[in-house]
Amino acid sequence: MASLPEPSAALSAAIEHFDPVAARGYLAAASIGLPTAETVEAMRADLEAWRTANRDPMGYEDSVEASRGHFARLARVPVERVAIGSQTSVMASLFAGAVPPGAEVLCIEGDFTSVVYPFLQRPDITVRSVPLDELAASITDATWLVAFSLIQSSNGRVADVAAIRAAAAAHGSRTVCDVTQAAGVHPFDGRDFDATVCHAYKWLCAPRGVAFLTISEEFADQVTPLHAGWYAGEQIWQSIYGPQMTLAASARRFDVSPAWPCWPGAEPALRMFAGIDIAEVWARTSGLGDLLCDALEIPQQHQAIVTWPDSDGDALARLSEAGIKVSGRAGRLRAAFHLWNDESDVDAVARVLAL
Repeated sequence: MASLPEPSAALSAAIEHFDPVAARGYLAAASIGLPTAETVEAMRADLEAWRTANRDPMGYEDSVEASRGHFARLARVPVERVAIGSQTSVMASLFAGAVPPGAEVLCIEGDFTSVVYPFLQRPDITVRSVPLDELAASITDATWLVAFSLIQSSNGRVADVAAIRAAAAAHGSRTVCDVTQAAGVHPFDGRDFDATVCHAYKWLCAPRGVAFLTISEEFADQVTPLHAGWYAGEQIWQSIYGPQMTLAASARRFDVSPAWPCWPGAEPALRMFAGIDIAEVWARTSGLGDLLCDALEIPQQHQAIVTWPDSDGDALARLSEAGIKVSGRAGRLRAAFHLWNDESDVDAVARVLAL
């Protein structure tokens, strides 16, 4: 029988950032996270400042740069290796553009399309997809790039980073990892990969429109900043007119100009997650997942995202009718546990499905 570890003082404080009433029964962080109280307050203040003509584009820069720093701490990389954007697929397209003609990109069968579709737009390269368990063993000397999600959106399974890293190094392959379903709930080290992409609106509880890219200095020299705009300049506010172009020497040259109103709300959420032990978050959320598995009498999955077959959508419909927010993906019901969840959410799901 699974048991839930007692949260530390820091984790308990983080849990208190969420509305305990509104969050009860919400098991859908894998679809969209919930905002912290500070995020709501910051976005309301920004909207009021805009309404009263007290906002200008330069005023958002502090939020953007602070957020970049918070994500660098989460990803364990220097801030100079972090770029900002708004969608993971746009960021992934940079790497699709960097693949040499005739080269191979290796992906996971059933992976989220934002990390696959950009490569499928290249008819002059080979895109090969294999089961998650076979990813590391499928890397060959012909594999120029391995593009994959750290945690699978459809079923919550976690990729074997150590095996993938070792195989990629043995064959001289690059790695790009989508950490959208991991950042904020599962520890990761951006230095384990040549690049990562991440949208922050799920487990990092930021507004949609806040995304990050990390890239090693060596790999950055092989990638063209195809989306370069004024915000990618070495001196941002001196980069707004052409034809001269002096892009940032750091990963900022891959920046896409920020969706302004999203960033004041993102900053406090990212600050909170950067200040807590994400390994403890994983222990708590995967522990809740195992408690649910026990209650449903299915094998423990040791994941924050728990899934089980629901091809006709019956369980999804019953839980939704009972006011429990879950999701259905690839013929399975998906329940995702995050900071605001506790044992009462497990009991609620089990009670509804037992009827």
